Amino acid sequence: MTDAMPHMDDAGENDDVVTLLTQQHHRIRNLFAEVENATAGDRAEAFRGLVRLLAVHETAEEEVVHPAARRFLEDGEQVVDDRLEEERAAKEKLSRLDDMDPDDPGFMPAFRELRAEVLQHAAAEEQYEFPRLREKAGARQLSMMATAVRAAEAMAPTHPHPGVETAAQNIAVGPMAAVIDRTRDAVRKAMGGKDG
Repeated sequence: MTDAMPHMDDAGENDDVVTLLTQQHHRIRNLFAEVENATAGDRAEAFRGLVRLLAVHETAEEEVVHPAARRFLEDGEQVVDDRLEEERAAKEKLSRLDDMDPDDPGFMPAFRELRAEVLQHAAAEEQYEFPRLREKAGARQLSMMATAVRAAEAMAPTHPHPGVETAAQNIAVGPMAAVIDRTRDAVRKAMGGKDG
């Protein structure tokens, strides 16, 4: 097995952060379809599941993947800055949708805009960030990052917080700071006490 090849850990979970996050992208696509196809009565519950996964996914990327990309990729600063701008725009739309009733006539048009932005963002990560990170980081680091992402999943916020795309900005969100601090602590513990 080479450093670039994903593998499973002893618990049977994916031990490569790139594959893990790409699998989450697939689940996100499926949840978008589920919300789109849900009946009016089931749409709110389907949307809650999507919001939760998006919040978990983006928090994990912000705390684990982006710092590593900044470190490992030659143009990591620009790659990450571009992804963070996409995330910020999507979080703003998601936050507005989160405040709407799924039966509101404006919900589905706004939802479709969000889906287009999120899927474009996922494609950009899969093209510009993930494969290069896999190539540069090596299997051990990718495994540590996968462990940290799974830890972040357990602690991540359940609502979008636009403007909170870096650890420093997390402090400004009031009560959410405690949740994000716990997430960050869980990530660092999972990575052996090392940052990102």
